[in-house]
Amino acid sequence: MAAQAQDVAQAGTVRFTLDGQDIEARGDETIWQAARRHGVEIPHLCYKPDQEGLRADGNCRVCMCEIEGERLLQPSCWRKPVNGMQVRTRSDRVRHAQKMVLELLQADMPDEAYVADSRLEHWVRTLEVGTPRFSPRVQPAADLSHPAIAVNLAACIQCTLCVRACREVQGNDVIGFALRGGEAHIEFDMDDPMGASTCVGCGECVAACPTGALSNAGVPPDQQHAWQGQETEVAT
Repeated sequence: MAAQAQDVAQAGTVRFTLDGQDIEARGDETIWQAARRHGVEIPHLCYKPDQEGLRADGNCRVCMCEIEGERLLQPSCWRKPVNGMQVRTRSDRVRHAQKMVLELLQADMPDEAYVADSRLEHWVRTLEVGTPRFSPRVQPAADLSHPAIAVNLAACIQCTLCVRACREVQGNDVIGFALRGGEAHIEFDMDDPMGASTCVGCGECVAACPTGALSNAGVPPDQQHAWQGQETEVAT
């Protein structure tokens, strides 16, 4: 504890209010990171803090929080606190927004599971979202052309973790994001089958995927784990 307090002092501190509790954040921490260090869970899907090199992107909008004096909700995974800021992560407004995002994502999920513990399913259960009220999208066909990695974009939530893992962590730049709107999708090289792409099969994208849209080929779903067991919701 003494070493942790010293680290905080060295980094500079910010004092703000989180859900009515006065807490201290390190100078380089986001709201999400400070909350986690203080034992507060905030839903998240497009940010995987326990995989080295994966930056926050703020695009899934599941980690939204409410900041006093600001009209719009803000993604806690990249917003940094300032002294005196008042942040709410569990207000009715925040919970409504989080549950709506989760319900919309869940509506597009296939009946078949590709991993034993999808992170989306985890947060749907935790926030008690219930059965989606919305019609599902037309599901894309599976791509089983790669010997090591199975591609089931029916389970893709377009969090872009795989894009960042491939491009920014491994530097391979095989995975990209194509088109817009309802036609938007993850692609490999020039929209090639994964087995025909320049993918080297490193598995960084599989480790990053929260839903099993990218998984280990030939391994039963009940023997695979989203984020490969690396996620610890509350850290000290």
